[in-house]
Formats: sequence, structure tokens, C-alpha cells
Amino acid sequence: MMNNTMKTQVGNLPQGTTIFGKWHKNSYTIVKMLGYGATGYVYLTRSANGFAALKISENSTSITSEVNVLRHFSKVRGFSLGPSLLDVDDWERSRGRPTFSFYVMEYLEGEAFLEFIQKKGMEWTGILILQLLTDLQTLHSEGWVFGDLKPDNLIVTSNPPKVRLIDVGGTTIKGRAIKEFTEFFDRGYWGLGTRKAEPTYDLFAVAMIMVHTCYPKQFQKTGDGGMKQLSSYIQGNQWLRRYEKILVHALSGDYVSAVEMKKDFLQVLSYSQSSQKVQATSTVKAKKTTSTNAASNRMSKRQQQSQSKPASQSQVAPARSKSKGFLETSVLLTVVLVAYFFYIYGQLL
Repeated sequence: MMNNTMKTQVGNLPQGTTIFGKWHKNSYTIVKMLGYGATGYVYLTRSANGFAALKISENSTSITSEVNVLRHFSKVRGFSLGPSLLDVDDWERSRGRPTFSFYVMEYLEGEAFLEFIQKKGMEWTGILILQLLTDLQTLHSEGWVFGDLKPDNLIVTSNPPKVRLIDVGGTTIKGRAIKEFTEFFDRGYWGLGTRKAEPTYDLFAVAMIMVHTCYPKQFQKTGDGGMKQLSSYIQGNQWLRRYEKILVHALSGDYVSAVEMKKDFLQVLSYSQSSQKVQATSTVKAKKTTSTNAASNRMSKRQQQSQSKPASQSQVAPARSKSKGFLETSVLLTVVLVAYFFYIYGQLL
């Protein structure tokens, strides 16, 4: 936990406070707090180069550790673990006052993971989880485990939507003890494994993120917790039941790598997309058939009444127009969804 001095001096910095770098002489003016964790506070700041996120802490060792992680992954081609590192310095204050270390990183503009899903719909969850597994595989292949993996540490940028990992404070070298964790997403809390930094630890958290997406209030552990309790929640939700086999494997630590989990996830997602396409096509055909039959019946009725009263074409036109509009919209929506799915699929391979 952070001590009271840190909370007072770097944890409650008001808007408009300017932080001056002792060595690089750059200045950053605080706009608002973005978040905080066990190792420090993160602020949105304005500088000569625009907006940036600044993390400050009284623990210089933790700052150095996180900076090393960001520097390491900035060298990995095509990797988007987190924001780009922009500056590292100490806060120059008046003589006699303590100095605090900080680093500045790219400010990633986007939506929180859960907010994005709530706004866009559950169908996006599968696509974002696939993206997350792709980044985790790269992270693990570099010899690291993210550790404190949870929705709060995920942000979704736009054009096209892309999930990004933020706050590398819990990132740990494989084989060591996890540095930071949040109980709900921690397998140790649920009695389903150790807190050793290994890929299975992150994959457990991925499964719990999926569960949390469907149960945003976070249910409490009862008794010893374990697979029995988690399985009951999985089976109690229609969307989670679709991925039950994958979730059980991830929660049990059966997947050796993110690639294995991703492969199974793609199969389920592909089947789901195919089913939706078939269902949409069947619906369109059914509507078309119903519309055709209705039109035939109306035509027959008009023919029977033609001797006594001429049929009015205006009575038929709205029905035909409505049926045609529904058909075009359904087909277009299906094509767009399928095309986007294969676009994302290609980006993930």
C-alpha cells in the first residue's frame, strides 16, 4: 500500500499543477487524474507536444521497472502492449522538498472495455478477446506475463476498434511471483492455481474477463470458490455457455499457450458467425416467401373482385416496398458482418 505522504503529495494533485522535469526540463500541466494503483498515480497532462499520460510515484524502483518494460516492448515490431514511452524524469520541486520519479507516455484515447461492450453489443466481445489473446501470445513469447489483467487495464481505441493493454505495473518476468493482482481475476483467490508468473495465469484472467462481462457486478467467492462455483455462473448465462468448453480449459490451466486458446476461440466464433449468416438468410427467405404468398393472395382476391370494383395499385405498392426494403437491409447487414469478421480474422493471423 502507498503511504500517507505519497497520497498527500502526489495522490491529490489539483488541476493546473505543473510538474517540471529536473533533468530534461520538460513541463506537464495536470488536467485530471486518470487512475491509480499500488505503484503510483496516473494523470492526464498537457505539454508543449499535446496531451500525455504521466505516472508518478514515490517508489523510484517501481517507476524504473515499468519504464524498462515499456522500453523493452517498444523494440518488439508490430507489438501494441501499451502506450509509447515519451519521457522519464524526476519532479523538480523547491529546495528541501522530496523528489518523486515519473514517466510520461502516449495518451491512448478510447473507451473502457466494458463501456465499449455495453454500447456496441456482446458480439464485439469475441473479436476483442481474440485481439487480446494475440497480444498476450507476443507478450509471453518475450518472456513476460501481464499479471494484473482485468477490464480496468484494457482500453478500446477506434478506426478500427482495437483492444490495448495499459498500466504495465503488474507485468512480471516468467517464473517469478506475480507483483500485482486483483482478487476477482486472480486464480489464487479462487483456489485454482498459484500466483506464479506463467501464461496460464493470464489465460485464467482472460476467462474471468469474459465472465465479468456478463456479470459486471462481480459476485463474491462462496466457501472455497473453485470450478464448481464458476461453472454455475457460466451455465447460467446463454452467451457464456457458447464458450463453456474454452472457459473451463482456461480456468483449469489446461491451455499451454494463448495460441491454443485462440485456436479454439476462433472455431467457436466462426461457427457462431456461420450460424448467424444461415439464420439471417433463412429469415430473409421466409420473409420473401411470406411476402410472395401474401402478394399472390391479394392478387387472387383482386381478380375475384375486379368485375365489381377495379383494384387499386396503391394498396399493393407499400407492401412490396416494405418487403423489398427489409430484404435489402438484411442482406447488406449480413454481408457487412461477415466481411468485417474475415477482416479481423486476417489481422489476427
